[in-house]
Amino acid sequence: MYQIVFFDLDGTLTDSGLGITNSVAYALSKWNIHVEDRASLNKFVGPPLEAAFSEHYGFTREESHQALLYYREYFCEKGMFENRVYEGITELLAHLKATGRTVILATSKPEEYAVQILEHFGLLSYFDQVAGASMDEVRVKKSDVIAYALERADITDLSRAVMVGDRDNDMRGAADNGLASIGVLYGYGSREELEEAGADQLAETVEDLKQRLDGGSR
Repeated sequence: MYQIVFFDLDGTLTDSGLGITNSVAYALSKWNIHVEDRASLNKFVGPPLEAAFSEHYGFTREESHQALLYYREYFCEKGMFENRVYEGITELLAHLKATGRTVILATSKPEEYAVQILEHFGLLSYFDQVAGASMDEVRVKKSDVIAYALERADITDLSRAVMVGDRDNDMRGAADNGLASIGVLYGYGSREELEEAGADQLAETVEDLKQRLDGGSR
């Protein structure tokens, strides 16, 4: 049984795609870039946003930072709550707490936004720690967020700890910090993406994830 469970937020606990893609589309519209197929923006769900604007639209560093500021204009007002908790997640978190596990959020979303989202959906009480990106983007890579979470929670024994996420940055961030990893296939990352990123296990559903967390084998 895994005793310490780190969770990603977007695409793992909540289906946040609508709010994120609407926020990205709003930011892109400032450059007169209009995206008809919103599903094409799903690649922005999970990874750090400034890097994603640069990678997918060729923005300069300055343009990417400005795009992030535009993104936040929409996200803070509307996008944050254009979101839903995946079916079974509340019950999973309740099970983990009832069985004495330590539950920690590790997200590339700014920490203050993550807290607001967990509060909004009634999930905050299940978490022992919430670790997220800093608003100034100094701490934004998943490996840095996990390292920050480990240090803040004073966790040194990683033998029964695991990172759960839906994208390659979650799996690589876990590996960078010596954590086992479980990739979830109900989120926004593909099986190929997660396997290439070195996921130790894959979970098809939330129920499958529960069984793997209870099993605790790497």
